[in-house]
Amino acid sequence: MTEVLDGAAVRQWCRLAAEALGRTRGEIDALNVFPVPDGDTGTNLHLTVLAAAEAVEALPGDAGTADIWRALAQGALLGARGNSGVILSQVFRGLAEIMGRPGIRVDAEVFAEALEYASVLARNAVEHPVEGTILSVLQEASTATGTSDGLSGAARAAAAGARQALRKTTGQLDVLARSGVVDAGAAGLCVVLEALAAVITEEFPERYEIPARTHGEPAVREEPEITGPGYEVMYLLDAPDDAIPDLRESLDGLGDSLVVVGGDGLWNIHVHVDDAGAAIEAGLAAGRPHRIRVTYLHTITEDQPHAPHVGRAVVAVTAADGLAALFEGCGARVVRRASGTVPPLAVLAEAILAAGDEVAVLPNEPEVLALAEAAAERARDAGARIAVVPTKASVQGLAALAVHDPLRRFADDVIAMTRAAGATRFGHLAIAVEEAFTSVGLCQPGDVLGLIDGDVAMIGSDLAEVARQCVDRMLSGGGELVTLIAGAHAPDGLAVVLEDHLRDVRPDVEVGVYDGAQELYPLLIGVE
Repeated sequence: MTEVLDGAAVRQWCRLAAEALGRTRGEIDALNVFPVPDGDTGTNLHLTVLAAAEAVEALPGDAGTADIWRALAQGALLGARGNSGVILSQVFRGLAEIMGRPGIRVDAEVFAEALEYASVLARNAVEHPVEGTILSVLQEASTATGTSDGLSGAARAAAAGARQALRKTTGQLDVLARSGVVDAGAAGLCVVLEALAAVITEEFPERYEIPARTHGEPAVREEPEITGPGYEVMYLLDAPDDAIPDLRESLDGLGDSLVVVGGDGLWNIHVHVDDAGAAIEAGLAAGRPHRIRVTYLHTITEDQPHAPHVGRAVVAVTAADGLAALFEGCGARVVRRASGTVPPLAVLAEAILAAGDEVAVLPNEPEVLALAEAAAERARDAGARIAVVPTKASVQGLAALAVHDPLRRFADDVIAMTRAAGATRFGHLAIAVEEAFTSVGLCQPGDVLGLIDGDVAMIGSDLAEVARQCVDRMLSGGGELVTLIAGAHAPDGLAVVLEDHLRDVRPDVEVGVYDGAQELYPLLIGVE
């Protein structure tokens, strides 16, 4: 048993919570009737915690506890999915701001303070808080720690208090009582708190129990219909803090289920509306929205449109012949775009609809992501189930395709693909075309730039040398598979030189070399 919640323990908690939600998300999805019965709360919570865990895992092994807490909160904010996921990201932020303070020793008193602060932050993030949800369960978990003895006692009390509060949620919300279930988001929070208690007490449960029904459940469970606004709109927003009150007011007038979390210029916005465009325009008035996701909420009925084609498929966007061949060889349908541009919205939407009624979309460029979301929304309106896997580079798209399994449940397949893409660092070489300031200094026309995860990491004059530095830097945080994709204008033997270098310095790493024929970048690099 430990009485210290240090960086190693926080890392372990992230992994354990993500794994536990991965095992229980189907049961949590089945409970989901509030705020809309769209059956994805468990999946959204799993993806949110998975994003937090991956942000923590990306840190070097000697990262300090404060840095780990900060990465946890930032990863959850950036990766939050759905109403409950956004609220949970705010919970993580509250815990991080108290327990992640430099030099602090987390004891029972600090733990209780952190839970109370997280509860206040989460409640304040929701425009119209409702009892019988994750908010009331978090509050009771915080209250339960008041008389605890030691950190382990506080952790046990919080988990037990949350479980007790979870059972009460059925009687606090009419929609839960009619369906005979507890609140899905609150059930997910219980799993997260129990994982935290397990790490602190070193008492690991064999399984995390999710109530299938409550006492007094109706003989025939009511399946509620989705009513209210038709679209869930989510986006990250770069905006000054003083712009948020006006944004809240604007969005509150457009719909419901409004949750705004974040701070210090970066926000995660969630709202249910009938006019998705107006919600996005409100974000534009406040700052710079990005990672925009629009999801159709209403259940498809016999009177609503159905996708014209049936089947599972993956649609990948690329500009290069060689990359197109790679994607097609892995089973994807390819939408071509001109180098340096995005494909027409109508073309991408038509390709998605033609692919099937369950389609995963791989944008493979940050600039294509928002367009892919818009095209996916058009296809959803026609009755298809569409998921946009947020791949920012072709190597992430290929990693996602490598784990694609059309025999899996669609949601499971999307999660596996998203996880594989997120576990792949991406880099590339580029040639500077003008003088410019970068994060590592001034570059001149003709300089070779090594970019990692979209940022310039090194500047040099020799392609092979910059490539070696880039690969070595990307592998410094670990890796088992390196993918090298040569461009149309790459010098002969560039990839072979790198392959030989890796054989000398990292013989444990598997290397794959391909010809992508991309115009702009002499080399694409992926590290899984």
